[in-house]
Amino acid sequence: MLLEARELTKRYGEQTVVDAVSFDLEAGDALALIGPSGCGKTTTLKMINRLVEPDAGEVRLGGRSARQTPAHEWRRRIGYVIQSSGLFPHRSVAENISVTPHLLGWEKRRIAAKVEALLDMVGLDPADYADRAPADLSGGQRQRVGLARALAGEPDLLLMDEPFAALDPVTKDALIEDIIRLRERLKFAAVIVTHDFSEALRLAGRVAVMDGGRIAQIGPVCELIAAPATDTVRALLDAPRRTARAVASAFAGSLEGPTAVSTLGAGQGAGVGARLGAGE
Repeated sequence: MLLEARELTKRYGEQTVVDAVSFDLEAGDALALIGPSGCGKTTTLKMINRLVEPDAGEVRLGGRSARQTPAHEWRRRIGYVIQSSGLFPHRSVAENISVTPHLLGWEKRRIAAKVEALLDMVGLDPADYADRAPADLSGGQRQRVGLARALAGEPDLLLMDEPFAALDPVTKDALIEDIIRLRERLKFAAVIVTHDFSEALRLAGRVAVMDGGRIAQIGPVCELIAAPATDTVRALLDAPRRTARAVASAFAGSLEGPTAVSTLGAGQGAGVGARLGAGE
């Protein structure tokens, strides 16, 4: 087991914001944490990365407890992508990406090769982008650099906290495809925090729905669709159902006969989309 979160709990004063949250993650797998604002998703992610220390519970990575490792060393084992990319504004793209490899003591030649390879992987030409400042990049380009930086230390685990929230739909779609492709190539595991069920559907094999600091239901997407355990889970599924129906109606109105059927049935997640649209 790569990641084990056991009974993670965080309190601020009398308020419990995360309440005995537990889940596991195998190497190479992905889990999405989804739920309404204030349900404890981001706090849970921060406890995994030790940006916030739990009041109770434990995180283990590769069998080793977080308590056995200094916090700064623990974080170097984990890639972290946040909503605003979090790039250092006065450092170049290459310098931003190379932060963790420098801290890990890599030699310069290895660092340079890693920066070039990662820029290629995220669709940015190293010759064009390596020496640019973050201010010279678009929002989507900055997020790609943030992703490259998170992967630079060759982590087994990547944490992503609403990484697409500030992006337009076209840029978001392209970046999601990049992450899917990179996971297939690099085999890292991921925990993704999102409000968007469609993002969870595309990026994760399992979904954990959080409500009031607890996990209301966890399992494969199809399992949640077939048997939502609580009203919160049902409500989270209502929005993508409405979207699926609207898309199906739009396609049905603009296409005729077999073409419409084949178009609606094609593509990744079509079966799940059909079940959402049917209200299962």
